[in-house]
Amino acid sequence: MKRLAVSDADMIVLGLQDEIRRSRDARYDHRLHAVLLVAQGVSCPEVARLLGDAPRTVEYWVHRFEEDGLYGLVDGERAGRPSRLDDAQFEEIGRVVRGSPLEAGLTTATWDGKSLGAFIESQFGVSLGPRQCQRIFRQLGFRLRKPRPAIARADPERQAIHKKNSAP
Repeated sequence: MKRLAVSDADMIVLGLQDEIRRSRDARYDHRLHAVLLVAQGVSCPEVARLLGDAPRTVEYWVHRFEEDGLYGLVDGERAGRPSRLDDAQFEEIGRVVRGSPLEAGLTTATWDGKSLGAFIESQFGVSLGPRQCQRIFRQLGFRLRKPRPAIARADPERQAIHKKNSAP
């Protein structure tokens, strides 16, 4: 039987590893597969080589599995600063940004990081920078789209005066 091969395997491997790291469920499944291979007799360094992880990482997963079972392979809470906005405030922001900033009492015509920051400051008394506000837009499912500028139409009579071949 002919051996199967994946075209551009190096790029595919990098893309798949990125996808595994991106999803919480995929990270759990990845750890589960590593422990399964070790349980079937494959060494930790060999599992690490196959899955693209460090041997020490695979050993750590096996130890966590031995101590806590399947729960030991689940992602724990990640470190980070707690949000300064509660869920109700976040929902209110989501409702407001679906409308015009003018309706929210701002003087700008489009939402951006600065205008959202000004709204949050006025409504909730929480000061957020433009980058944090852009992150909120992404969390709400928005993407950056700048409006196209409107180009003024030229006056046909004045254009005719300046044309080379136009009659006087």
